[in-house]
Amino acid sequence: MPSFDVTSEIDFQEVRNAVDQASREVATRFDFKNTGSSLELTPHEIELNAPTDDRLRALTQVLEEKLVRRQVSLKALSYGKVEEASKGTVRQHVTLQAGISADHARRINKIVKELNLRGVTSQSQGEQVRVFGKKRDDLQAVIARLKAEDLGIPIQFGNFRD
Repeated sequence: MPSFDVTSEIDFQEVRNAVDQASREVATRFDFKNTGSSLELTPHEIELNAPTDDRLRALTQVLEEKLVRRQVSLKALSYGKVEEASKGTVRQHVTLQAGISADHARRINKIVKELNLRGVTSQSQGEQVRVFGKKRDDLQAVIARLKAEDLGIPIQFGNFRD
């Protein structure tokens, strides 16, 4: 029986490269000179530090630009609230979302069921969803429907088996 997996993954090497490029740009751009603006990458989030809200927005824009150039989906970013930090600066945590949460998995399963395709089922398996079907054409219809739906997370389709 043909099947495929729906996953949500991030290429962390590309994220690291984008953060490094953004850090270099912030260090050399004239409007960021001597402002103390910085980006710091931890395993599951990026910390942005800036002296004002305006500089923080500009820092976010530089980061997003570098991520888009490296084909990292901006849907994988979850922005925390802007916090006051020491010496009148502001800080914001940007969480990197990898994997499909239980809520998103339920939504994907619901979308598959709403298609009413005979013999097509879906099953949550940890941080991925496996979709089974009798016909390859039905599975391709499921992929097309999921691509058209805005789930709020980046999704990839892989492990297609006949």
